[in-house]
Amino acid sequence: MDFSIGEDRQMLVDTLSRFLADKFPWDVRAASLESDEGFSREMWSELAELGVLGALFSESVGGFGGSPFDAGAVFGEVGKGLALGPFLGTLIGGKALELAGEEDALSNVISGESILTFADAAAVNADGSVSAPVQAAKAGDDWLLTGSKGVVEYLGSADQVVVIANDAEGEAAFLLDLKTGGAQVQDYKLVDGGAAGELQLDSAEAKRLERVGAEEIAAIRALGLVATCWESVAVMDVLKDTTLDYLRTRKQFGIPIGKFQALQHRMATVALEIEQARSAAINAAARFDEDAALRDKFCSAAKYTCGSVGRLTAEEAIQMHGGIGMTWELPLSHYAKRLTMLGQIMGDEDEHLSRYIASSQAA
Repeated sequence: MDFSIGEDRQMLVDTLSRFLADKFPWDVRAASLESDEGFSREMWSELAELGVLGALFSESVGGFGGSPFDAGAVFGEVGKGLALGPFLGTLIGGKALELAGEEDALSNVISGESILTFADAAAVNADGSVSAPVQAAKAGDDWLLTGSKGVVEYLGSADQVVVIANDAEGEAAFLLDLKTGGAQVQDYKLVDGGAAGELQLDSAEAKRLERVGAEEIAAIRALGLVATCWESVAVMDVLKDTTLDYLRTRKQFGIPIGKFQALQHRMATVALEIEQARSAAINAAARFDEDAALRDKFCSAAKYTCGSVGRLTAEEAIQMHGGIGMTWELPLSHYAKRLTMLGQIMGDEDEHLSRYIASSQAA
């Protein structure tokens, strides 16, 4: 079986890899982290000019790709370079616009002129309880949204947000301009250095995205899972390679600690588990266009595997580096934090293991 991503995607990967290496060295990333927005809008515009954002969407709406493997190729390099920006919100929210035929709004996203994000997760109240789903009510020709969403990626920097809300028929998608009345944003930094926010809606006027119902919402969520899994595997690769280099150079008793058999066995386990995670991520992309039940089963299998292996990889990398592995100055600690965050995005191990078991029993 051929596991290559193809010549065109390889060109995209090479271009993005060179761009991030040249334009996004560690000191630039550190400066972006300290900025109010948590990422560089200038870099985001340059990514748009390179066609990186367009690669996430199909040619029929002005993009250059749009398949799960296209998204995987982009997010793999995002993970490798630990790039900052609303990549996931752009992918999922943009796919909702694509399915709804909102080409004008999507073109502004692809060009980098408009920052789009996606609000799906429920907000958590001060007492630890989960808030009720956002409700959508028809008011004449308008739709009004009321409720709250939590951990919305780069919400403080976004111009628009695609919100999943409940109406009389079930889940539906709505496009909300954050300048509209009734929408309040509370943004904050995340543990991995990214940014997110809480969205409070009080009869906020929004546009319903027609043709985006429960089945379409499930599909764009699945695409988000594929992307996060490919990003996770790329981060794991960096942690593995960085740790191997450290084991070759760090000496104890006059020899590199990589000569110690116990550490060799531990790294062999990490390498083997990462290949399992890589296979699961590839399977999720390859089975994406099959029936929805099988698609979701493979996506949950990949998310569970990447979460479990990601935790092992981060823990082993930090332990083998010792105390230095936790320091802010060492890039490894940032990769470990990002991998931990990726394990929680769009559902953790427990949630996706439960989903996988349920789908297997239903088959």
